[in-house]
Amino acid sequence: QASDSFPPLRNEAAVRVLRGRMKGIQGHCNSCYMDAALFSLFSCTSVLDSMLFKPFPLCDRNVQSILRDEIVHPLRKTGFVRARSVMHLREQLTEKGQCSSFTNAEKDPEEFLNLIMHQILGIEPLLKLQSEGQKEQDCYCYQIFMDKQEDLVVPDVQQLVERSFLSSDLKLVEIPSCFIIQMPRFGKEYKMFSKIIPSLKLDITDLLLDSPRECCVCGDVATLECS
Repeated sequence: QASDSFPPLRNEAAVRVLRGRMKGIQGHCNSCYMDAALFSLFSCTSVLDSMLFKPFPLCDRNVQSILRDEIVHPLRKTGFVRARSVMHLREQLTEKGQCSSFTNAEKDPEEFLNLIMHQILGIEPLLKLQSEGQKEQDCYCYQIFMDKQEDLVVPDVQQLVERSFLSSDLKLVEIPSCFIIQMPRFGKEYKMFSKIIPSLKLDITDLLLDSPRECCVCGDVATLECS
């Protein structure tokens, strides 16, 4: 199988292949949102490799082959992807998505993920979320929304996800196979945090709906939850 030739980069191999000049995905013409998303999804993890090989119900094999052969394989093999390859993908997305600005404008990563995962490949939503008393909602990624909090100067991802879920009164209906999280941002002019520390592991115990949890007072199974 082709995927065996170029597995995700791990540990020392990731450092060796990805560190240095002319590494990563070359930017061109407002492509940063897509470059960052593709790098995050494929450089060091195989959790979404089904996007590259599996024939989904709506799957556009041309887009799938561009993604696999022109972007993911070079990234994992040499640590570098030319801007021309990403532009080839953007041209296909423009054609399939009936949106003329994918080749030149900056987009929201969520718009890109929804288009390629839902409309072009036909992948089932990765996340099921529910707010108190509301209907369950499906989505492909979760964007962190929260007010500025003075006690968080250099937060980690665990803190941001927990506080965002709490402020939005959200729960995960089930454990997701893949949890894509978009960090808080406000365009070029204002950044809520100058730095965010990546959490190498994410504890979602308190984010799960109806999940049995330990009482912080007596240690038995909790029957009430205090936010």
